[in-house]
Amino acid sequence: MQLLTFLLLVMAPLSLGASTIEEIVVTADLKEKQEIDIASSVFVLSEEAIEAREASHLEDVVNSIPNLNFASGSNRARFFQIRGVGERSQFASPANPSVGFLVDEVDFSGAGTIASMLDVEQIEVFRGPQGTRYGASALGGLIKVKTRDPNPERELELRITQGQHATKGFDLIINTPVSEQLLLRAAFNEQESDGYMYNQFQNRDDTNGRDESTSRIKIRWLPADEWAVDLSLANIKIDNGYDAFSLDNNRITLSDEPGFDRQDSKYVSMKSKWSGRNYEITGIFGAANSDIGYGYDEDWSFTGIHPFGYTSTDHYLRERKTRSAEFRINTLSEFGWVAGIYYFDSNEDLVREYTFLANNFSSTYQFKSYAVFAESEIELLEGTSLSVGMRFEKRETSYEDSEGIEFSPSENFWGGELSLKKDLYENFLAYTSVARGFKAGGFNIDGTLDSDLREFDEEYLIEYEAGFKGSLFKNSLQLRLAIFKDDRRDQQVKSSIVRPRPDGSTEFIDFLGNAAEGTNKGLEGSIGWEINPTWRLTFDAGLLKATFDQYTNEFGENLSGRDQAHAPRYMASAGLRFSHGRWKATLTVDTKDEFYFSDRHGVKSERATLANFSLVYFSAPWQIKLWARNLGDEDYQTRGFGSFGNDPRKLYITEPYYQLGEPRIAGVTLQFFLRD
Repeated sequence: MQLLTFLLLVMAPLSLGASTIEEIVVTADLKEKQEIDIASSVFVLSEEAIEAREASHLEDVVNSIPNLNFASGSNRARFFQIRGVGERSQFASPANPSVGFLVDEVDFSGAGTIASMLDVEQIEVFRGPQGTRYGASALGGLIKVKTRDPNPERELELRITQGQHATKGFDLIINTPVSEQLLLRAAFNEQESDGYMYNQFQNRDDTNGRDESTSRIKIRWLPADEWAVDLSLANIKIDNGYDAFSLDNNRITLSDEPGFDRQDSKYVSMKSKWSGRNYEITGIFGAANSDIGYGYDEDWSFTGIHPFGYTSTDHYLRERKTRSAEFRINTLSEFGWVAGIYYFDSNEDLVREYTFLANNFSSTYQFKSYAVFAESEIELLEGTSLSVGMRFEKRETSYEDSEGIEFSPSENFWGGELSLKKDLYENFLAYTSVARGFKAGGFNIDGTLDSDLREFDEEYLIEYEAGFKGSLFKNSLQLRLAIFKDDRRDQQVKSSIVRPRPDGSTEFIDFLGNAAEGTNKGLEGSIGWEINPTWRLTFDAGLLKATFDQYTNEFGENLSGRDQAHAPRYMASAGLRFSHGRWKATLTVDTKDEFYFSDRHGVKSERATLANFSLVYFSAPWQIKLWARNLGDEDYQTRGFGSFGNDPRKLYITEPYYQLGEPRIAGVTLQFFLRD
């Protein structure tokens, strides 16, 4: 807040209205709309904001998006929480995501490791349940990574990056029209770093390293003026180490068998859109095959570190296949309707290789979802409209494993949204809404769990939201404000049990269960001020109070009134951009409150404030950028455990352990760009 006050005082003498902020079109809704016309809290992060941080992955920009948090527990951010709703990890048990995650039109919910920022146009974050748009996989909200589409220009872009901690990057982007009806765009990149940890036992600094590549080809076919077909093909390869936890809670590890965090995903999607005089027909098809490998050195040390020490590794190898299809039709009038059908098929095979298992554990988990949805908007009075949306979804699930456990539940859900919006005056909108989201139930499959901990029920969320959004001074000042309250019913909660082994070490068993009730409430606000063509100021903030109304954990502890895990009370980001002639500079400051890491213990993160900076000089066709993330080199935690002991040197006393976020990374990026 002090930074914002300072910036306002500095900028006060500068003229208003000399420049305007570009309108943003959102693509993840049932209809493509300008963000200002959507009666909901939607945050869109632009390509300019992504490039200012030299972000290579979604986790590099998460702290700039209020009320969006993430949990590590792997090399990369894979699990996200919106307004306090979302998963934090996945091991042997099947996991149903609470936050939907799309790359273009392909569903990667629960597999966010592949969230590369190569050639990304914008990131769209829908906060709150998407009961009509996306159903059971978006109880807490939806994140869409939108990459750039082919265009009629000839473009060539080459980027080379060098930075601290052996950070290297290479990007190549080619855009070319093959003909008037056929456009092509191809993007390729390689990213590497040492992973910011030093393994003292092996005398290596790359056991937590990163080796990531993305290849993407997009084709746009225009068979007629009113018809467009978009085809995307991609291959994302992640081959990262996982050696992130230290017995001494620093960046020095002792592992003799460091882990890994890998994902090899191939996907294809096709989107066909035909626009007639009054109607638009859209068909979307997506398919993805992913090999996902995750494993770690469970003892975080080496054999022989202590007479009471143990040696163990735990590896999870998954093959995941998803197929989706959606067909919808909508009117092109300002007030109209949209209706459609949706199908999703997910199949996941798991092999677990664990030191303390006599034989490898294997399982097959498949679910199919069938849905119909519709949304209609009608004008009640001039400038006042009512929107009603509904979705009915049926999910059929099957599960079997090598322990002889089988489940095959079938569930029916419904969700939707009712919203009322009012045009206050030109370019200003007020709205209020009620939405119902849902999430499928499931089952815990660990062989040592008690029978009453096996299954858990579906969860429902009722959200009440009100807000306004608009622009002033000829669109040079944009304002957004939303206030919300979520009532969570049969809330699914991640718990765990610690059980001693015969050798004196401990086993850590995760499982999901249902709490009675929870309430998540807060607000989100954004200010974008294009003071003039030289200066731009942004400020985004979120307040959140996510608490259990009634919940007693597995230890008999009454947590009613306590904050839910990974739900910081506040998040904020302030940014200042300077652009003049051949120079551009950007300074951003992100801050986040402390938060609990788990619902089974009281260990918290520390409050963190991170500053980021970039300075660009361009002289066509060249551009050079100096950049830095976490300028103050602040140590901050992204994952934590606090209810078990893992250090034989201390006789396994219970103490907290933390995974640290990215340290200061500074570097230089050279870019070559041609456009014909």
